[in-house]
Amino acid sequence: MIVSRTPEIDALIEDGAPVAIGVSGGKDSQAAALATFKHLDAVGHKGPRILIHADLGSVEWDDSFRICEELAEYLECDLVVVRRKAGGLMERWESRWLSSKTRYEMLSTVTLVPCWSTPAMRFCTSEQKTHVIMAELKRRFKGQKIINVTGVRREESATRARMSVADIDAGGQVWTWRPIINLTVDHVFAMIDASGLHPHPAYRIFGMGRVSCRYCIMSSMADMIAASAQPESHDLYRQMVQLEIDSSFAFQGARWLGDVAPQLLSPDMTRSLAFAKNRAVLRKHIEAQITKPMLYVKGWPTRMLTNEEADLLASVRQQVSNLYGFKSDCLDVPSIHERYGFLLAENARKAAA
Repeated sequence: MIVSRTPEIDALIEDGAPVAIGVSGGKDSQAAALATFKHLDAVGHKGPRILIHADLGSVEWDDSFRICEELAEYLECDLVVVRRKAGGLMERWESRWLSSKTRYEMLSTVTLVPCWSTPAMRFCTSEQKTHVIMAELKRRFKGQKIINVTGVRREESATRARMSVADIDAGGQVWTWRPIINLTVDHVFAMIDASGLHPHPAYRIFGMGRVSCRYCIMSSMADMIAASAQPESHDLYRQMVQLEIDSSFAFQGARWLGDVAPQLLSPDMTRSLAFAKNRAVLRKHIEAQITKPMLYVKGWPTRMLTNEEADLLASVRQQVSNLYGFKSDCLDVPSIHERYGFLLAENARKAAA
């Protein structure tokens, strides 16, 4: 198996640049680590090498860390574990809902903001993995050029199919290298099997197609059903469904996690989920009254509302606040104008600073 390379990566390896391989416990990061170490040994790389794992907290499978430890032992290298200081991904979703509620009550946003990550807004990856890993690498290898290895493969998605073999960060310090980008899933499993290691049990025992979080925003229905069949995921399942209930936002846009394994819910949760779904329909209907020029955009607010727009927004805010039981400010035209005037002045002050 020949890894994908670029002249820049070859030069860094020859210079002994540190190599850090991000590992999650999934098959692709396992294969990326095996392929990278084999290549580095073959070309005589003399620099430091580490595996680095971003711990996402309670959303991770129990076996994920064990798989990373076994890989590090096999490769005879250090396994560095990093975590977001403010908590894991479940805590991030919950705090995001509390923030959304508070921002709405204060009129710091026009509509309620979903608490969950989405395919278009994957803060679960950027905040929980990329940021903490990059911070640790730059601290550990201060002032050095660093190779950051990921297990991304083009076969996985249309977006990943367009990715390059390697690219450098904006600061010019870290090169992200995707050595197995052109491999197929069969290549990946064959490489793991040939090493004598075992892939995560979620693939061949749980029957899942991909392994990341127990319940992932990118998961297929089949994978979520398989995940919910595992006893270790039941408490997390109920915690996540409770957040669907509290927020009235479905985990996967139009797909409610609570519908995946309703047998795991108590009668009270089942009733509350039905109420949350109805509340979601009502909220969407109410918020649909807001005209496009009134919606949140970067730099919002960019202008004062007309009296008619402020009256409409007041009506929408009253209805949504009553629907959720919020204690919202700015529920009439004068207070909305006052709030917009304050926010515009704040924007101007920041722009002048």
